[in-house]
Amino acid sequence: MASLRKVSAAPRQARQLLRFIRSHPIETQTSRSAYPWQSSRRIHIQGPRKIQPVAKDKPDPEIESTNPALSFPCLDAVESRSASLQKRSLQGPEPTYTSGHHETFVCNEPILLDWGGILSEFNVAYETWGKLNADRSNAILLHTGLSASSHAHSTEANPKPGWWEKFIGPGKAIDTDKYFVICTNVIGGCYGSTGPSSNDPANGERYGTRFPILTMEDMERAQFKLLDHLGIAKLYASVGSSMGGMLSLAAGVLFPERVGRVISISGCARSHPYSIAMRHTQRQVLMTDPNWNRGFYYDGIPPHNGMKLARQIATVTYRSGPEWEQRFGRRRADPSKPPALCPDFLIETYLDHAGEKWCLEYDANSMLYVSKAMDLFDLGLEHRLRINNLRAENQGKLAAFAAGNSAQATATADTCNLTLPEEPYEEQEQSNGNQPTTAAQASPHSLNPQEPPADLVAGMRPMANIPTLVLGVASDILFPAWQQREIAETLRRAGNSNVTHIELGEEKSLFGHDTFLLDLEHVGGAVKSFLG
Repeated sequence: MASLRKVSAAPRQARQLLRFIRSHPIETQTSRSAYPWQSSRRIHIQGPRKIQPVAKDKPDPEIESTNPALSFPCLDAVESRSASLQKRSLQGPEPTYTSGHHETFVCNEPILLDWGGILSEFNVAYETWGKLNADRSNAILLHTGLSASSHAHSTEANPKPGWWEKFIGPGKAIDTDKYFVICTNVIGGCYGSTGPSSNDPANGERYGTRFPILTMEDMERAQFKLLDHLGIAKLYASVGSSMGGMLSLAAGVLFPERVGRVISISGCARSHPYSIAMRHTQRQVLMTDPNWNRGFYYDGIPPHNGMKLARQIATVTYRSGPEWEQRFGRRRADPSKPPALCPDFLIETYLDHAGEKWCLEYDANSMLYVSKAMDLFDLGLEHRLRINNLRAENQGKLAAFAAGNSAQATATADTCNLTLPEEPYEEQEQSNGNQPTTAAQASPHSLNPQEPPADLVAGMRPMANIPTLVLGVASDILFPAWQQREIAETLRRAGNSNVTHIELGEEKSLFGHDTFLLDLEHVGGAVKSFLG
């Protein structure tokens, strides 16, 4: 009888459930979205019934999870740093970016920037090594990478080792017994030159993201103002690596009559999609840090976590897979402990350390502006003509500043009115697996990979008579070796018969993009031989 009652109870429970559903209908409302194939549904569901509180004399027993919660020391460190910086920010802006003692060139004349911005005045931080000879013909302008200061080598005033310490000095790659070496911090930077963290002379406040967009050519014009100040009419050589390799080429194109030789190491003649994409990702990570505050963070907590993550992304591109395979392999930091979601493998701890060390050493806004300048770099003729036309149109702004009418000059200042396309980007149909369907969709490189683009050849023709050393590294993934081959071949097609191209294979260097900082034998030897 008991089993029969259980069977007969089932239909009765079903009828009770049906009556409950009828008395508590689920309401839905469908509305069309901006896209016809999408719809959104709003569902109203009766809220859960309130649970009667447990009597005080009957405490709710603790219910433990099957597994304990993971700990996150990496996030604890971020929160701890934020709390520390919050306290310190009450005493003034944090942090202070400095590379130690340096010289400062102050230009009180306004400078017009390529995209229409104006700096009413600017500073260039610089350091020098060696002695300028009597006819001022032995000067070498050394260009830095993205985040480097002017401190390429130690000095009496600043004995801290520089970023190219072993490459500069008596008898070294850049021989200070022969040459007078000048290294600057680019404008837009944060190590003494005017940049977003500097005070705007107009109101005494930090520029922040009121700082105008820069180009590599703007940086070169500022540097050549310094050369004018030093009385140097012509450089013995323009030398640079990474971003500096780009700047070195820009110097030769902009001022061919003032540059005797050019050395470009691990650089390019125009930025390419991969490196643009990597720098874009770094900027997006940084800009989404709540502490970035759209660039106005100087009196509060700097966006240290965004900077840390951006540096980790950058570090992945600076070194090579083969080197990391040998150096770290699949080894974990502590195999005796269970796996963690925080840094666990040796390679993860390496990246974490690299980001941690750097996140408060460089200004976040400088990283945004200088990296964007790298993206905009293009020595092709079409781009140069467009920028030159834009500069001609904006000469009125410069004249207004020179006349003391800053209000008129800033009244016409361009603002960013970028809007995203209504339709998302979609891959274009291709006629085969390799080529786009039309020539308009193709890049100059894809039309004939063996030939440098005619536009680039025309744009680099001003360097036809400048002896040039181009050095690349096969293990470099940020500036792949084909980009240095492109520079060399473009210069040859432009009529330059004195081009030396060296490519270091993986059997000579596994250090990837950072080879220019580490390989004294092959990089330093090539530089010394070329300078003579």
